[in-house]
Amino acid sequence: MDRFLSNSVNNIDAKGRVSVPAPFRQVLAARGFRELYALQAIGQPAIDVGGMDLLERYETRMAQEDPFSEEYSDMSLFAYGDGAFLKFDAEGRIMVSDFIRTHTGITDRVAFVGRNHFFQLWEPSRFEAYRAEARARLTARRTGRGMSEGAPE
Repeated sequence: MDRFLSNSVNNIDAKGRVSVPAPFRQVLAARGFRELYALQAIGQPAIDVGGMDLLERYETRMAQEDPFSEEYSDMSLFAYGDGAFLKFDAEGRIMVSDFIRTHTGITDRVAFVGRNHFFQLWEPSRFEAYRAEARARLTARRTGRGMSEGAPE
């Protein structure tokens, strides 16, 4: 297993910790990640979480820009100012901090959502609403192209 796949909802304990789903921990272990990079998603009430490779993707993209440009400044603010490092405890839990709660609206449960090379943290009802919207957009695109209801092309 080398990608984050599926979704699940876990409860936050009395100390503000939540267990990262076992399949996600397996991917992280296979990649050798003990510390996670997290940032507030743009346009979604979610937190993007991955290893250092996630941060490095943004840094590679920023390196293509003029360091004095507004685009570079915006990207730097996004990658560093809206980012934080998360640590696992011995039981595979992370702390659900104000950094996470403020952007997502998470209170007592966390939806973990696989996104291939990273995963997201969502407030469960917001995730369900977003997922329904995404499905509706995909259905509209499929219908607009005259595709049948079978598997994707």
